[in-house]
Amino acid sequence: MIIKKLKKNKGFVILFAVTLSAILLSIALGVANIALKEIKFGTSGKDTNNAFFAADVGAECALYYDRSSGSAFIPSPPSITCNDNSITITENPASVWTFTVSGLGSGGQGCAKVTVDKTTGSLTQVVSNGYNNGGASCVKTSNTVERQVELNY
Repeated sequence: MIIKKLKKNKGFVILFAVTLSAILLSIALGVANIALKEIKFGTSGKDTNNAFFAADVGAECALYYDRSSGSAFIPSPPSITCNDNSITITENPASVWTFTVSGLGSGGQGCAKVTVDKTTGSLTQVVSNGYNNGGASCVKTSNTVERQVELNY
């Protein structure tokens, strides 16, 4: 009689072990998923800061050269210096100047595309788009974060 009882309960131990393993695996996967989301969130915050500060540097550079005596944004613009780089300003169309500032951000991969618009009488509009990565040519790639700063005066 005891032998028959042992044979009936033989699969219980393996069932218990598989159930316990499944529960522990689901807990481990849940914790790993939360950790991954936290890592992505932290990286996103860093990329956002790099993009915003790149846009701010571009806007401040344009503002500095426009508000200084003898504005750089005149019919034949010279090159300017931002972030220790000599930058050529292009005018296209008339009274709208553009330039790119590169080498920004914590890894030096950030950049800013800046537009200075003086087509509306005495109003000047500076639009600076900052990117967390884009390199020297400031081209958007995958996982690029973009932030824009706009100044009107």
